[in-house]
Amino acid sequence: QVQLVESGGGLVQPGGSLRLSCAASGSRFSINAMGWYRQAPGKERGLVATITRGGSTNYADSVKGRFTISRDNAENTVYLQMNGLKPEDTAVYYCNVAVATPFGTGVYWGKGTLVTVSS
Repeated sequence: QVQLVESGGGLVQPGGSLRLSCAASGSRFSINAMGWYRQAPGKERGLVATITRGGSTNYADSVKGRFTISRDNAENTVYLQMNGLKPEDTAVYYCNVAVATPFGTGVYWGKGTLVTVSS
């Protein structure tokens, strides 16, 4: 079993910045891809950004140039640096990791952290 703990959400004014973190813990696992997804009120959950173990990244068009995903493989942690935040970025942000264990592969989700962009 893998546990994910997210942190860093909150209220920020338009144009501001936030940094989200997601730390994975457990036993006998290795992490492959890591990513962030978000769900705004009344909308479906969608991709924000992903990063492979080797560092290759992928971003939603709406966040390119403003958000940066990174990871610390030694700490099993993924980060999302969000700059130039807009009101439309308001959502619950979820961490997602794909792992391999001696028993197979799996995908885990965090509980989510709320980001509110408002003046």
